[in-house]
Amino acid sequence: MLRNDEWIEKQATTHAMIEPFVPHLVRFSPEGEKIVSFGLSSFGYDIRVADEFKVFTNVYNSIVDPKHFRDDSFVDMKTDECIIPPNSFALARSVEYFRIPKTVLAFCIGKSTYARCGIIVNVTPFEPGWEGYVTIEISNTTPLPAKIYANEGIAQVVFFEGEPCKVSYADRKGKYMNQVGIVGPMV
Repeated sequence: MLRNDEWIEKQATTHAMIEPFVPHLVRFSPEGEKIVSFGLSSFGYDIRVADEFKVFTNVYNSIVDPKHFRDDSFVDMKTDECIIPPNSFALARSVEYFRIPKTVLAFCIGKSTYARCGIIVNVTPFEPGWEGYVTIEISNTTPLPAKIYANEGIAQVVFFEGEPCKVSYADRKGKYMNQVGIVGPMV
């Protein structure tokens, strides 16, 4: 039986489950500076946040409604450091592209480094058969602005293997299949 980290590496390299795949935990930049870690960990995979963000703004004083979400509620940014206003949130995407096998369900949870600063990361499960870049919701629960570092770790993905599901996310043509950029709410 493979250890969890060996299983993840085998899936990533043999079945392109994670691209790009980093086979070890990276804790320092090429310049030797400490960063929020990413890559293969002992029991999961720490994903990175890309440099594309949609920061929530309520300039139109609208109601947040998932059935009628206004795209102009976001300010699009491409930056190495994203500042999220107090008590607000941003959407981002992962650097990594995922292809989840029909035998796997993955959960993504925020990294403790950000959580200890009042920054909460919410990502829904990666269902069997789902494929795409991960849209990440980053909430700043503090009364102060919060900084997010692009191309560094943001969350950890934990994988669970089981029997193949009867109907995969791809089979039922899930609405968030093959995400490329940051995808907002759809009903």
